[in-house]
Amino acid sequence: MSGSRRKAFLVSAVLVGGAMLMTACQDSDAATDTGAAQGSSSATPAGSAVTPSGSSTAGSNQGTGKGSDATGKGTADGGGSGSGADTVNGEREPVGQSCGANDISWSTRSETQAGGYILIIAKANSGITCYLPAALPTVAFGSDGTEAGPAEQTAGKQIKLSGSTTAYAGVNPKTTSGNGGKELDSIIVAIGDDDPNPVSLPVGAITVDHPIVTNWHTAPKDAVPFS
Repeated sequence: MSGSRRKAFLVSAVLVGGAMLMTACQDSDAATDTGAAQGSSSATPAGSAVTPSGSSTAGSNQGTGKGSDATGKGTADGGGSGSGADTVNGEREPVGQSCGANDISWSTRSETQAGGYILIIAKANSGITCYLPAALPTVAFGSDGTEAGPAEQTAGKQIKLSGSTTAYAGVNPKTTSGNGGKELDSIIVAIGDDDPNPVSLPVGAITVDHPIVTNWHTAPKDAVPFS
């Protein structure tokens, strides 16, 4: 190769190499700039997105709201549980159950005092506790339902029947003289006029004319029906 041709080749090689070097540098700078821009762009939104989702303020608000709701419910339940209770001095008072004829075990006994009368004997059935009212028992006779009038001028006392407690009422079926009246062998007894379950009690042969009955008593001697 001649000297002039060699020189021209070297110059060309140098020019090509320089161009390639410049191109490589530009590519490297562009890559660097692009990478930096991408890194900066991606880092900033990611950081800002984390801040609201991880905010302690939001967590505090949620916790406070739920705790407040729970407290409100507890207060309402506590207030409602004691409302409407029937109390005396802070204690519940039991509600007394009135006796019905079907709550009672009945029996009768003939007595000779005061010219003869029928003693009605009443005990609460097993497991029953009930109250006889301070009023006459309803005692009726015969198919026409003749009722016994009062043998006492004042009302009696309410009686609690339970266990072995016994109540007594005395019935005088005939308070008139002479031979008038109707012959019967049973009486109908109820606890007041509204008792839906009156009972029929056998008493043997009796003559009924203007009958009377006492209040309920806890002692048989107090249930003698003097006319």
